[in-house]
Amino acid sequence: MHPDVVKLVESGRIPQSVGDRLSQLAPGSFCLHKAWGSGKVTGWDLFGGKVTIDFEKESDRVMGLKLAIEKTEPLEADDFRAQKMEKIEELRALAQSDPASVVVQTLEAHGGSLKPDQIDRVLCGSVVSEDDYKKWWDRAKKAMRETHRVVVPSKRNEALVLRDTDLSAVETLLADFDQAHNLRDKAKVLDDLRKHARALESDGVAEGLLAKIEEISRKGLKLHLGDSLDLLAGRDELLEVLKEVSLPDNALRLHDVLASSSGSLAPEMAGLPAVRQRRIYESFPEAFGDEWVAKILGVFDRVGTRGVAEIAKMFSERDEMPTLLEHIRSALSRHSLGPDALAWICRERKRAAEDVFSHEVGSAILSVIEQDSTDEGPRRTLRLQNFLMEDRELIADLLSGEEMNEVRNFSRKLLQSPAFAELDRKSLMARVIKAHPEAQELVTGDSGPRKETLIVSWDSLERRKAEYEDLVNKRIPGNIKEIAIARSYGDLRENFEYKAAKQMQAVLARRKSELEKDLDNAQGSDLTGADASAVNIGTVVTLQYADTTEQYTVLGAWDSDPDKRLVSYLSEIGQALIGQKVGEKVEFRDLETEEERTYEIVEIAAWK
Repeated sequence: MHPDVVKLVESGRIPQSVGDRLSQLAPGSFCLHKAWGSGKVTGWDLFGGKVTIDFEKESDRVMGLKLAIEKTEPLEADDFRAQKMEKIEELRALAQSDPASVVVQTLEAHGGSLKPDQIDRVLCGSVVSEDDYKKWWDRAKKAMRETHRVVVPSKRNEALVLRDTDLSAVETLLADFDQAHNLRDKAKVLDDLRKHARALESDGVAEGLLAKIEEISRKGLKLHLGDSLDLLAGRDELLEVLKEVSLPDNALRLHDVLASSSGSLAPEMAGLPAVRQRRIYESFPEAFGDEWVAKILGVFDRVGTRGVAEIAKMFSERDEMPTLLEHIRSALSRHSLGPDALAWICRERKRAAEDVFSHEVGSAILSVIEQDSTDEGPRRTLRLQNFLMEDRELIADLLSGEEMNEVRNFSRKLLQSPAFAELDRKSLMARVIKAHPEAQELVTGDSGPRKETLIVSWDSLERRKAEYEDLVNKRIPGNIKEIAIARSYGDLRENFEYKAAKQMQAVLARRKSELEKDLDNAQGSDLTGADASAVNIGTVVTLQYADTTEQYTVLGAWDSDPDKRLVSYLSEIGQALIGQKVGEKVEFRDLETEEERTYEIVEIAAWK
C-alpha cells in the first residue's frame, strides 16, 4: 500500500479495501481504460480527490478518484499494454527484429487469444506504422508458423491462440493437423511436418498419421475430391523423407483416385499449389494408361495459371511438347482456348510456345476478354487483360511479320471491343501504330474523324460523370443479374426475357463507350468572362426578327435547354451564331415553329 494511503487508512478515513485499490492508482503505476487504452498515472491529489493519467489516446487526463477506480483496471509494469506506455521505442524495435515475439506478448496480455482485427487495434499505428502494417503482419504470421508458438488460423474471423509451451514441435503440428477445420488446412500442416521426419518415425507416430490421412481422404472423395487429392499428394511428399515408413499395399493412392473419378477434374485442381498439381499430373499415366495424354489435355486450359505451366513442363520433360502444341493450334482455330492458356502462350512466346504464337493468339485474347466482360459472375480474364496492358512488347510481337490485312482485322476488333476503357484502348492502339505506322490511316478511317475538345460547363460535366458512375456501378451489374436470371428459365431460343436483357446489354455497352469518349474529350469551364466582341461560348445574344426580339445564351456542349433558350455551341443555332458580331445577320430554324428565319444580332453580352 502506498505510504500516503496508509495514513488515510490508519486514521479511519477510508477502509482497507479502498486503500488497496487506491494504491493501484499511485503515481508511476499503470492502468487500462476501455476507451482511452493503457495509461500511466503521472500525479494525484488525494485530498482534492483527483488523479492525472497519460493515456494512449489522451494525455494529461484528469479524473476523479472515485471514477478512476470504477472505470480503470490495474496493469502490472511488465504487462505488454503497460510497456506500450513506458517502452514504446523498444517495442517498435522488437516488432521489426522479432515480430512473432510482439504478437506473443500481445496474446499473453489478453488471455492468450485474439482475433486478427483485435490485434490490429492494439498494434497498428502505435507499435507498427499504418503504412507498414500489412507487410509487417504477413511477416509476423510467417514467423509464428515457423516457431509454432501460436495457432495461426487461415481465416481472419478466427482467433489466434497461444500454445502450451510444454509441447514439442511435432506434438504441436500433430495437434494442428487434428484441429484443422478442412482438408486443405490439414494438407498445409504436412508441409511443416516434413521438416521433422526423424521425430515422426519414432514410436509409431508416422504410422498413426498415415492412417488418419487415409481415413480422412476416403471420407472426402465424394464431396471434396480436389482437397482429398491435395492431402494424398502431401502424404506422398512426406513419405519421400520418411526412410523407415512405407504405405500398406491396400492404401489409397493418387492414381486409384484419378482412375475412379467420374466428374471433371479441372475445377478440383485449379486452386491447388503448383507442386501438388505436378504430383497429381504425374499420376495420370499410371491412372489412364495410353489415354493419359488425352485426359490431361482435357484439363489443360481449365486448371488455372499454375496448372497450365506445370502441365507444359511435364510435356516438355516427356518429349510430348509437339502433342501439346498441336492441341493448342486446334483450340485456337475453334476459339476454345481459355485465358490462362493464352497467358502462358504469351509468356512463353520466345521459348516453348514460339511455334503457336501468332496473330491468332491476339484475336483469341480479344475474343475471350470481350466474352468475359459480358458474362455474369467474377471476371476470369482480369489477369490476362492486365498482362496485355503491362507487357508493352506483346502487341508488337503478336503482329510482327503479319500482313496488313491481319493488322487491320486486329485493329478493328480492338477499336470495336466494349471490354476496354477508352484510355486503355488508345494505349493499345498506340502500340499497334508504333509497330505498324501505316496503320495510322486505318485507325483514323475506322474510328471516324477525330473530335476536337468539348468545352463543357462544370455542372454538365458532373452530371455526365454521375451518369457514367451509375451505368458502371448499377445499371450494367443489374443487367448482368437479369441475364443470369433469364438464362435460368431455359431454352434461350424462345426466351424473351433473355433476348431483351441481351439487347439491353448491347445498349448499355454502347452508351458506356459513348460516355467514355465524351468524358475523355471534355474540358470543364465556368464559362465566365467570355469575349463579347463576337458571339462566343458563354455569351448572351439578343436577336431582332421583324418587330420582335429573342435572346439566346450560348453555353457548353452539354448545356442545351430549349425552354430556357439555352443552346449548345455545337447545336444548329450555336453553330450559326458562333463568331458573328453585332449588326450581322444569321439564319436558323425557330425552335417552336421550325420555320427558317433571318435574324439580326443587336447585342452581345457576357453570360457571367
